[in-house]
Amino acid sequence: MSKINLEECVRTSLESYFTDLDGTAPDRMYDMMVRVVEKPLLEVVMSHAEHNQSRAAQWLGLNRNTLRKKLVEHKLLK
Repeated sequence: MSKINLEECVRTSLESYFTDLDGTAPDRMYDMMVRVVEKPLLEVVMSHAEHNQSRAAQWLGLNRNTLRKKLVEHKLLK
């Protein structure tokens, strides 16, 4: 079984997205991509960090306050 890297998964998903658009022009793709990638990233990192925001912020290379703001935006605070 071959491993597909994250970059290839994103590329494949984007190609599928354009296929599904069937010629319709996309709108605000950058914001959409950040939104759909950021939430699962935060969920997985917080889980592996045992919901320790300081540890998760360090792993992500973010300031703890920035992480907290993003957790609130995505409704991920317990």
